[in-house]
Amino acid sequence: MLKNYVLPGIIVAGCDEAGRGCLAGPVFAAAVVLPEDYSHPLLNDSKQLTERQRNRLREEIEREAADYGTGMADPAEIDSLNIANASYLAVHRAIEKLRSLPGHILMDGNRFAPYRHIPYTCVVKGDATWLNIAAASVLAKTYRDDYMLTLHTEFTEYGWDRNKGYPTLQHRKAIIMHGLTPHHRKTFRQVNGQLELPFDKRIGEVS
Repeated sequence: MLKNYVLPGIIVAGCDEAGRGCLAGPVFAAAVVLPEDYSHPLLNDSKQLTERQRNRLREEIEREAADYGTGMADPAEIDSLNIANASYLAVHRAIEKLRSLPGHILMDGNRFAPYRHIPYTCVVKGDATWLNIAAASVLAKTYRDDYMLTLHTEFTEYGWDRNKGYPTLQHRKAIIMHGLTPHHRKTFRQVNGQLELPFDKRIGEVS
């Protein structure tokens, strides 16, 4: 069972993003502040959970968290800023949604763009280490999945109800057949040579 990252007397916001490796759709982020005594036996990195588990945990997190916020950066911002900076922007927007400014930011990964000079700690695979980040991982993933399901109703040929914008073979073939939509990231290599690139099935449906 993961542990809660606690700094006594300091509000700690666990942060994570979802959708970084997609060809289409925004990158989403979440910031979650958990009660200091919080624990949950199932909560883990969202990629290790089923869709049903993630959705159940989202309800639990939204009910039990001391505070939470979500934010996103759209494809135009991703193309303009690059995906790393757009991810940081989405995290900043999620933090801005919190009712109280945190005293410390706990970020998944090895890099972060400072927010308002708030101290931060980066943790590689933090979503599988700390409950705060795992909770943010679940919110970011489920909010983004819901968003992609909405986009799918308008662009059904790309299979976003299944691949959520990730570079599955079906998605890449659809791009070649139907072209790009306003929701595709124009700076990502989507067409030329994509179908000849090695394809890792683990990336497609659940990343």
